[in-house]
Amino acid sequence: MVIAIDGPAGAGKSSVARGVAAALGFTYLDSGAMYRSVALAALRSGIDLDDPEAMGELARSLQIGVSDGKVELDGADVTDAIRSAEVTAAASRVAVHPDVRAAMVERQRALIDAGRYVAEGRDIGTVVSPEAPLKVYLTASDEERARRRAAESGEPVDSVRDSQHRRDSRDRDRPHGALRPADDAVELDTSGIPLEQVVAQVVELARQRGIS
Repeated sequence: MVIAIDGPAGAGKSSVARGVAAALGFTYLDSGAMYRSVALAALRSGIDLDDPEAMGELARSLQIGVSDGKVELDGADVTDAIRSAEVTAAASRVAVHPDVRAAMVERQRALIDAGRYVAEGRDIGTVVSPEAPLKVYLTASDEERARRRAAESGEPVDSVRDSQHRRDSRDRDRPHGALRPADDAVELDTSGIPLEQVVAQVVELARQRGIS
């Protein structure tokens, strides 16, 4: 069982997914943390991020644990390490490789099949769980998204906006798991809307569909 919450960086996916999971008693799953973990492992090992074969082999070999916001890589806590600017930039390069995506999607599906999750990412509703009973696609204005990410990272808004544009382009143009709303997704623009209100909207959608 999964509630799928997709959308670009800075749209509020993580905060909304955590809130919805807490309200419904589900487990929060950050699918992006898995790609960040692969990127971190590649950076630490000196593997070429743009080598699809090497990256696929690495992704299949890693032990990644993701549960309610805590992330472990081969038994070590990397919750904070995967949030660095370097890993953030590397993650979107890693995520374009089909073998990496296949390895992560397999793991995500195994988790979802075994419990009740609110999963957030970029292709949960389109690739990982197209049969999800509720799919939500969050958006926000480019300026709002950049401002939010800058507040989290401490980087200048202009710098965040530039890197965000590059990441959006990679995410939308990649041939596998491209960033787009599922045909049956409910699209919500979170620009200027308090987090609590967005969470309440998604929780209400879930309850309307008998998910609780």
